[in-house]
Amino acid sequence: MGTRDSLIQVTDLKKHYHMGAIKALDGVTVDINRGDVMVVIGPSGSGKSTFLRSLNLLEEPTGGAIVFDGVDITKKKYTDETGKTVKLDIDRLRQKMGMVFQHFNLFPHMTILENMILAPVKVKGMEKAEAEEKALALLDRVGLKDRAGAYPIQLSGGQKQRVAIVRALAMEPEVMLFDEPTSALDPEMVGEVLDVMKGLAREGMTMVVVTHEMGFAREVGNRVLFMADGMLLEQGTPKKIFEEPDHPRLKDFLAKVL
Repeated sequence: MGTRDSLIQVTDLKKHYHMGAIKALDGVTVDINRGDVMVVIGPSGSGKSTFLRSLNLLEEPTGGAIVFDGVDITKKKYTDETGKTVKLDIDRLRQKMGMVFQHFNLFPHMTILENMILAPVKVKGMEKAEAEEKALALLDRVGLKDRAGAYPIQLSGGQKQRVAIVRALAMEPEVMLFDEPTSALDPEMVGEVLDVMKGLAREGMTMVVVTHEMGFAREVGNRVLFMADGMLLEQGTPKKIFEEPDHPRLKDFLAKVL
């Protein structure tokens, strides 16, 4: 069971394809605590992205449980505090989880500001003026306030990804999920995106980050998960994972990437 600080408890999570012939996730159990910067590393095809996308049910697990804010979100219905059976509102739940993908998914026909305020106004019912004020403050944080009136095509890849991050933050999520947020960027743009993520970590934002950036995992993560073949093979502090690895698969992986 999770502790008081535990935000998401994942138990025996499975995702199988083709009647169980392919096990993208094979029994992953982990607690994600408030304020954690959990970095997920491992070879390609190890199940990292499937794990991340399962946390907000973009992937529907085959088995296991994901308890978020006290509710098992893998069940269609749950019992609330009063003992009443309630239907799970997955859209409302996803509002509490910001998601940033490899590709920026900005609407090309809208300005940056319009992209930013769309969800807060449409989904949360925020007044347009308030949403714009918050959006501009967030853009200012990542050095892009002056680009509020620009269209996505006028921005570099790094700028678009910084917008994608603050667009997710505009919904005031409890946790941010990053799926290889720098892998589609030119090398010189990676740093500006990682800097934004480091800032979030310093402010105490709970983050789960799938990445190939070992420097980021080492410097910013407080917990590192190593996955291979759909299984969580080792977890620990960055120091433990990078300097004192136990599992042979992890040792082999680090020898190739460091």
